[in-house]
Amino acid sequence: MPPAKKRARTYDPAKIRTAVLAQFGNVREAVGTLTPEQAALPTRLGDWTVRDLAAHIGMALGAVVRLLDEPEPPKQSGVLLDWPHAIGADAPDIAGHARDLAERNPDLAAHLADVERRFTARLAENPGTRLLATSAGALSLDDYLVTRTVELVVHTDDLNAAVPGLDIPYDRQALAAATRLLADTLAARAPGGSTEVRIPPYAVVQCVEGPRHTRGTPPNVVETDPLTWIRLATGRVSWKDALDEAKVSASGERADLGGLLPLLT
Repeated sequence: MPPAKKRARTYDPAKIRTAVLAQFGNVREAVGTLTPEQAALPTRLGDWTVRDLAAHIGMALGAVVRLLDEPEPPKQSGVLLDWPHAIGADAPDIAGHARDLAERNPDLAAHLADVERRFTARLAENPGTRLLATSAGALSLDDYLVTRTVELVVHTDDLNAAVPGLDIPYDRQALAAATRLLADTLAARAPGGSTEVRIPPYAVVQCVEGPRHTRGTPPNVVETDPLTWIRLATGRVSWKDALDEAKVSASGERADLGGLLPLLT
């Protein structure tokens, strides 16, 4: 008898909306404190400056406003886990648009506040079932908002890495949703039950083909913390470096995830 198909994870729409606004607010407040010297600092994202990165973070919510301005697709054609695979094709356009926004908005804090106002207003006008024509197909607004937690948490971490002492906090619900979506992406990319990936306190997934354990301690276990997992999944840190720095533990012959990461590029 074939194994039962795993049920897709669900997210509380109200909590996701609150988390997105909370994390965006954390970033907006921090951007308002940047000095011109800090805004000009390099980031780990190629030739992007902190200013470019901050402008790009505004696009995380601006994309929702733009998609809500477009005609609604006739039917859903994508699922949430299609999004991580689809975003790579948008990278060149995203980079150029971020630099253009940074140039056109010298007061980035004011720009982010305006984005936040427009986003909040459009959320109030639209139900979560409203479909959006995303690069991953037609997704519901509720599902697309989950992807915004990944964008916001990842780029909050990028800002913190670029500006010593900035220390933008992470909203717990946003961090949890981003961790879970990326963990589920791994499980979808490498289906199986031989390896257990633990990211306490937010996620545990089974992945990788091979013998499936049914009870007790699984033979292949990977464990790490949420931020290290997000950095691994997005290519901010390599599997080898995370192991060498004891940021991740891996036991068992099928516990090497190096060939499956990063999940987003």
